[in-house]
Amino acid sequence: MTRPLSELTTMQVGGTPAELLEAHSRDQLIEFATGVWATGEDWLVLGGGSNIVAADDLSELTVIRTLNRGIDRDGTRLRVQAGENWDEFVAFTVDAGLTGVEALSGIPGSVGAAPVQNIGGYGQEVADTITRVEFVEYPSGEIRVLEASELGFGYRDSIFKRGCQGVITWVEFELSEGSPALLDRLTQAIGREVSTPAEIRREVLATRAAKGMVLDANDRDTFSCGSFFTNPIVSEGFSLGIPSEAPRWLQEDGSVKLSAAWLIENSGLRKGFSLGASKAAISSKHSLAITNRGGASGEEVAELARFIQHQVANRWGINLEPEPNLIGF
Repeated sequence: MTRPLSELTTMQVGGTPAELLEAHSRDQLIEFATGVWATGEDWLVLGGGSNIVAADDLSELTVIRTLNRGIDRDGTRLRVQAGENWDEFVAFTVDAGLTGVEALSGIPGSVGAAPVQNIGGYGQEVADTITRVEFVEYPSGEIRVLEASELGFGYRDSIFKRGCQGVITWVEFELSEGSPALLDRLTQAIGREVSTPAEIRREVLATRAAKGMVLDANDRDTFSCGSFFTNPIVSEGFSLGIPSEAPRWLQEDGSVKLSAAWLIENSGLRKGFSLGASKAAISSKHSLAITNRGGASGEEVAELARFIQHQVANRWGINLEPEPNLIGF
């Protein structure tokens, strides 16, 4: 069985892999992964496909798709199978009166992918609530339970983005009951305070939708990977060379996080920009997203990403780092 990754990713680009294996249980996921590793073939674990830009030629790649579902709850602790849809999991926690991930509403993808880049938004990160994960290590096939302290979480970062290869089978969370902490970033975005998980979820979904960041089959701006670049973190001294009107957030270590969206827009790249007749374009709603306007190739997306990086580097001396995984390039 095989299908092009353009049918299985939110960017809707990517060629047809040599083989597509669909794992509907934890045990099947482990079986498929260790079996492929034993052959020495190139492989990819695919969740919701929301953080992937795949090349047009994937003829030597085997894809293992995580479709294992299930949520086990013990009070405020939840063990969630890797193939669970992330936003459906967030909705489950809000309905259960739990707080800790409601500001991450509307983020596409699977639960198993959430720790990889430490997804976050509006003042919450999954690193704040993850207690441990089950991980099958490549190439040994050893099954390990990794504590949160071992995951090397940072801003959109973890050990899984720094060479630790394998498959996450489940993720365990420790959430809270009662009122959530005040989220200053969300308050700034909507102009008022919200005090319950349900209100936070509703406002985050509305805010993300206005930026084209919630999947909508009728809106080409949502055919993307969400934010394509991470907000760069620079030294306080370097940030003094950036105009004062540029958004910035002081970090605990004294460094400064800058807005990648502002840097892009102020490098001469408007919303909706594309290169010639390319079908890849910057979103018309949010300058941080690259979108597939219909029929774009993986190379067109990659070409636009490189152009944006060059423009920002030339104007501001900052190298933007891609947030999605680039596969096959």
